[in-house]
Amino acid sequence: MPANIKPLTAMRFFAALWVVAFHYTPSLGLGTPSLVAKGYLGVELFFVLSGFILSHVYMAAHGEGRFNYAQFLWARLARIYPVHIATLLGLAVLIGAASLAGVNAGEQVVVWASIPAHLTLTQAWGLGPQGGWNHPSWSISAEWFAYLAFPVFAAVFWRLRDRPRLAAVLAALLAVVLNVGFERLAGFPLTRATILWGALRIVPCFALGCAIWLLWRADVMPTKRAAVLGLAGSLAAIVGATVLGAPDWFTVWLFGALILSLASLTTSGSKLLTSPVWVYLGEVSFAIYMVCIPWELVFSKAVQRIAPTAGETLAWPLWLVMFGGVLPAAMLVHHLVERPAREIMRRHGVPFSRRPASSAERMAEVSVAQR
Repeated sequence: MPANIKPLTAMRFFAALWVVAFHYTPSLGLGTPSLVAKGYLGVELFFVLSGFILSHVYMAAHGEGRFNYAQFLWARLARIYPVHIATLLGLAVLIGAASLAGVNAGEQVVVWASIPAHLTLTQAWGLGPQGGWNHPSWSISAEWFAYLAFPVFAAVFWRLRDRPRLAAVLAALLAVVLNVGFERLAGFPLTRATILWGALRIVPCFALGCAIWLLWRADVMPTKRAAVLGLAGSLAAIVGATVLGAPDWFTVWLFGALILSLASLTTSGSKLLTSPVWVYLGEVSFAIYMVCIPWELVFSKAVQRIAPTAGETLAWPLWLVMFGGVLPAAMLVHHLVERPAREIMRRHGVPFSRRPASSAERMAEVSVAQR
């Protein structure tokens, strides 16, 4: 199986833009199209992808007794923590500078009681109920929960490696049970949970990603034609489901089909979504996701400061500048923080560890095309 599944890396860029559009479109004051209004599900797409990619890189090693849990967690931390801390510190600096200039960032952003949870990546575990700061970081707190629990996921799904269709059915049922049950108990959808139940929100998606990896491993889409048809069909179905208001758990199912078809493109020899441009944009997607709210805050406050207007809506030209500006902002964070910090952490390895990462483990980490 290929180590680097480039179409999945490219897909991350579009998933990130979907989330950005969800957050930014209301500032136009023109209403939100159904497809954009479901942009919060872009996080579910990332969660399913996370389960797939980590299974691809680590599940067999876990099942065969070659899994180094400490190295795994350190590598995962290297992937998410530097950007998280950089955006947190950056927001603090910007808020301080704005305060000196007489601009109030708002009580919903500056929440000192949530800092310990943010520093320990537990803000989505119900330990930072006041929220605040860089709100999208709740999802990497949920990811951290899934990383810690990965041995459990791996143990369950590795037992089903010879029965991938059963694994997929069980994961799909889990998504229904958790989503329907949660909404009945909590009064709101699990797919809208963030700081209070974000750790639970990732569970059905991550499990589905593990099951989809088993299906891909079994080569259920062996030909290029099957993969392309699966891709077209899943994309059309996702658009239809969001426009027609299908249950979110159903759209999550479709995300599994989308990821399976994209991964199958690689094994079938297709070059679709493998160009360096798409791969690069996919690599920048994590930074896009993490800076989109800070950038929106800075941009909107600057506009209000320079040209005060009634309300908080933006004219089309300004909105386009804000939407387009998130990419260069993310590129700066990616090249100045994300990549160098990740390489430094991986190069030095787990603190106090007696065994350095093997060359196979380092190569595996390079292949992880995950947010």
